[in-house]
Amino acid sequence: MERSAVPQSPAAPRSPAAPPNPAAPPGPAAPPGPEAQRDAASPQDSAARQNPAAQRSPAPPQGPASCRSRVAEAGAGRLFAPRVATPADAGEIARLRSEFILSERLDDHWLAVCREQLAARLVPGGDARAYVVDAPAGGLAACALGLVQAVLPAPAYPKGLAVRIHSVATEPAYRRRGCARAALSALLTHLEEEGVTLYELYAHGEGSAPLYASLGFAGDPALMRMTRLTARTGTHAS
Repeated sequence: MERSAVPQSPAAPRSPAAPPNPAAPPGPAAPPGPEAQRDAASPQDSAARQNPAAQRSPAPPQGPASCRSRVAEAGAGRLFAPRVATPADAGEIARLRSEFILSERLDDHWLAVCREQLAARLVPGGDARAYVVDAPAGGLAACALGLVQAVLPAPAYPKGLAVRIHSVATEPAYRRRGCARAALSALLTHLEEEGVTLYELYAHGEGSAPLYASLGFAGDPALMRMTRLTARTGTHAS
């Protein structure tokens, strides 16, 4: 006997897929893995990885002023960093000059005269320029004083400015530490920025000559000096 075939219902047609809705917001993205986070670093970090030198501090500026500044820091260190002198430093500068430069110390009267005159010349517009190094215990450890004077200009000194380095002195307890070099180097840089090109000084003793020579000074056999005291000019140390 034959089995009758059971008719099968036709398959229901599938519903067409719904078209995407462009207005629907995208779902939350999966958090990036470690590799993606590393690749998403800032451009500065990427540059630093590619070029290790980018992490280093920039090189200091070059030039005479910056070179002298670095010499001063290397010779003196942070503790003996020089600073610009003010009128309040006039008394200490006069004392250092009296005790360690002049052949005969000044008495109280002349120290007072020097203090008052120097204080008046250290103000803006005055003719005195000085740099000093403070002593940790108070007072000054060293000083470098220059006096600006006008001269007729020439190709070597077009602004017609000359400076006499009047006093460079250091307390004995702070010698051989670069204090005088730091103060004088800072003073020369300051004067150079003002346009001074002619410098003169009197080297007191053989011990100071190597310092001055290392900063560019040279002996001149044509340079002569005279101290002329008369009844009109008065007496005492010059």
